Amino acid sequence: MAVFTGAGVAIITPFKANGDVDFDCFTQIIEDQIAGGTDAIVVCGTTGEAATLSHEEHLDVIRHCVKVVNGRIPVVAGTGSNCTETAVYLSTEAEKMGVDAMLVVTPYYNKGTQKGLYEHYKIVAESVSKPIIIYNVPSRTGCTIKPETIVKICKEIPNVVGVKDATGNISEVAHLAAMADGCVDIYSGNDDQIVPLLALGGIGVISVLSNVAPKQTHDICQKFFDGDVKGACKAQLDAVPLVDALFSEVNPIPVKKAMELLGKCSGVLRRPLTEMEPEHAEVLKQAMKEYGIL
Repeated sequence: MAVFTGAGVAIITPFKANGDVDFDCFTQIIEDQIAGGTDAIVVCGTTGEAATLSHEEHLDVIRHCVKVVNGRIPVVAGTGSNCTETAVYLSTEAEKMGVDAMLVVTPYYNKGTQKGLYEHYKIVAESVSKPIIIYNVPSRTGCTIKPETIVKICKEIPNVVGVKDATGNISEVAHLAAMADGCVDIYSGNDDQIVPLLALGGIGVISVLSNVAPKQTHDICQKFFDGDVKGACKAQLDAVPLVDALFSEVNPIPVKKAMELLGKCSGVLRRPLTEMEPEHAEVLKQAMKEYGIL
């Protein structure tokens, strides 16, 4: 059974003015997501600024999320690292907290060969019993896990069940889906490619857009699942200008600004991320108004 189908939000981590995690604000954001129809919470990923959280903060954020969600929808915790031992540590600790699955990014900087990637996922997966979703995002990691490696991992390692594909390469996704023959749950990692990936057999999206538009993102998927492909396509295309604005600077700079504009968080970022450029912020604000969420 899939970890989730539909729209999982790659949720932000809100910070106070002094840079500490704002857990009260985080609670409200989670509640808003659930009320908006989000199908899963993906915590401590790229959008959650996991790279600048200490291990203690990382685990505290996961623990808080699990507690607030309280089983209402699945919680998927980002527990990847470029160090296999660290990924094992974060994954085993997250499992103790009651997460439903882990999202494990391919190792970055030191990268690894395809053999090394296979061994990395095998070691991490064997340390836990919960499902693992591979996160393939070469634009950030400098590392691409090939479709044949993903299929090999999912066929040979029982609890590695799927992939979040943020390659942007639809042809590669098509090859993956053809080779996988149903053994890999494919999630879009790009908000402008939800419907194309669903059309290739994908089962959902791990979404930045869902932070500011949970119902609309959920509905893109649900319309497709319900057979309203034309409606899903229209909803996808209607969101494109806002998605473009949300990625006009490095994620999560724009989505943090969007959440600030909605009054849902302070918008504070941790360095090296910096405040959104005024001209980009104005475009984002206008896109949010035209989309009907501001």
